Amino acid sequence: MTTIAPTGAMRAALERLIDYAGLFPPAKLPLDDALVQYERAREGDASWMLARFIVPAEKLIELRNCLEGRARIELSVIAAPTMFEVVGRARHEGWATIAGIEVPLGDYSIGGCARQARRARLDDLPIYVELSGVRMAMDELAEGRLGAKLRCGGVKPSAYPSVEAVAAFIAGASAAGVPFKATAGLHHPLRHFNSEAGVMMHGFLNLVAAAVHAPHVDRQTLERIVAAEHLDELDLKDEDEVRLARRKRFVSFGSCSFDEPVDDLRALHLLGGR
Repeated sequence: MTTIAPTGAMRAALERLIDYAGLFPPAKLPLDDALVQYERAREGDASWMLARFIVPAEKLIELRNCLEGRARIELSVIAAPTMFEVVGRARHEGWATIAGIEVPLGDYSIGGCARQARRARLDDLPIYVELSGVRMAMDELAEGRLGAKLRCGGVKPSAYPSVEAVAAFIAGASAAGVPFKATAGLHHPLRHFNSEAGVMMHGFLNLVAAAVHAPHVDRQTLERIVAAEHLDELDLKDEDEVRLARRKRFVSFGSCSFDEPVDDLRALHLLGGR
């Protein structure tokens, strides 16, 4: 039997790092099947790495019905500002813990998103705004007390941002004091070439390391960290620095698989056990 119990900096790096996004591509599971997978992960020996269940606001009523007779869960809700009132009602009903909101900004301004959150009485929650294209507005997000969301992949190769773009995002978020979460294309710990997709895919440990070092290094060094393909290039040894970065900067990432990241970490011998 394998006991997954690393200590020190690696545990700080991985604790509650993975939000489960089984409803979304490429898994795209039916709601009940996704809940079964989430519950299985919650009961497994890697459960300490699991955080929230990600659900679109449009599925909140269906989710409420599916949760009858099940254990209470913690949600991150994907919601455009036009759906904030729906999220607010679900939160008021109290059938699940809404722990955060992820916002595709669309035509809304950052200020408009913040105002809508206040109207819906959601502004005390962590809210992570996904900016369209290459728009970088970290100072505006900081002013609105909003977080940022980084998309690291998608269906097409063009959806995978460059090393330079990822480093610029993390550097900007760090400088502005904006916490961020990430999504898509991050099933694996280290940056690597995916032959099936035909692209270089980013690694979630690269993002953790970049968040750790962003306040202390120049952009070129940060790009090297984002681009690293070997663990020893990441320098994840200082437990206090890693814990601070996870709390203040890189909060979590969404993955439609929980097993893939865990299996990869185990293969790299990063999870304790015997």
